[in-house]
Amino acid sequence: MPGDDPIAQMLRAPVEAGEMAGAATLVWRDDEVVQSCAVGWADVETKTPLARDSIFRIASMTKPITSVAALTLLEEGAFALNDPIARWGPEFSEMRVLRSPDGALDETDAAVRPITFEDLLTHRAGITNGGFHSGPIAAAYPCTLGADIDSAVAPDDWIAGLAALPLIDQPGEGFHYGNSTDLLGLLIGRIGGAPLGEVLQRRVFGPLGMKDTGFIVPPENHDRRAGMHGFDDAGRLKRLQVAPGGATVAERPRDMAFESGGQGLWSTVDDYLAFARVFVGGGAVDGVRLLKPETLALMTANRLSERQRAEARMLGMRTFAAGNGFGLGVAVVIDPQTASMLRGKGGVGTVAWPGAYGGWWQADPTDNSVMIILQHNMIDVEQMARGYGLSGYGAIEQFHALGSALKA
Repeated sequence: MPGDDPIAQMLRAPVEAGEMAGAATLVWRDDEVVQSCAVGWADVETKTPLARDSIFRIASMTKPITSVAALTLLEEGAFALNDPIARWGPEFSEMRVLRSPDGALDETDAAVRPITFEDLLTHRAGITNGGFHSGPIAAAYPCTLGADIDSAVAPDDWIAGLAALPLIDQPGEGFHYGNSTDLLGLLIGRIGGAPLGEVLQRRVFGPLGMKDTGFIVPPENHDRRAGMHGFDDAGRLKRLQVAPGGATVAERPRDMAFESGGQGLWSTVDDYLAFARVFVGGGAVDGVRLLKPETLALMTANRLSERQRAEARMLGMRTFAAGNGFGLGVAVVIDPQTASMLRGKGGVGTVAWPGAYGGWWQADPTDNSVMIILQHNMIDVEQMARGYGLSGYGAIEQFHALGSALKA
């Protein structure tokens, strides 16, 4: 990229300081890419440079894609938002709820109502992730469900295992981030009569031309994979073989059946641009319609109460700023002045949702713009507490500021 690209200049400093491996960025507005760069290394050991078409693990940036695929089925009448998920997952017909999120697993009450598809799409099902807790549920989740991304547990067994665990809250009561979208993905696989990856290919990737997005990177594209990077105990940047917490295996077997609709996809900045444009194109991209405008309006309207937004927590921190809410699978801006960058900061209706490995994006329909940054900044909670990897998060904030100026 030209030497005067302010975003490339910004990224070079932490890369040269050994504080991050690198990142690929893209800013788009009004049918034009106004900025793109790839700075740093796909592999810090071999000094293989990143490229615009490098393929990254996008972690929770997977969730909006799975949610859009689900809503295409909603439009076809496969389910309604208020339908109990037990229609397609009878394992969830009779659920129990913990009296305390960190209490004993046998200290429960009956769920007062069934879990609905809207509950899954808004993370109000009472489903969580074990890593967010300190009580018995913390160990029960990984023991039952396996690894977060590359799980050896077969889909039907995974569904049955999750249904056998107690909820941490009554359905509909509060926003609890976790495995709701993974369950949603497996259920739309049942509805679609095919593995989730095939459903996504038919309903999202194929129509939008997302040729580099999937749960596995084909061997012919292995040289384009961005290596996973984190830090050693001394805070030095290093190449990782597996993601923190054992979420992945070193090389996913082709016959691994479980596909994480919440966090399992690989993608590129250009593929994700094709997806993100759905939110600024009224549900369509270059004449290809994924969602009706009225469905997109449902998806991008805040569905959380003021109490639910205020009480939502992730690792002890507030999930939403005053100006952000949550729709069906995406965070939404409801007040530009008090919105936070991480959950999207643009005009009213701007949508966003970041990935744990350093990816971030937002689509702003008020100025027809998309911003995307992908990186592999893989740290665990203890490393974050020590200050490791903070340059990667700082790069997202600076990218937002510089990208906003470029598209103005």
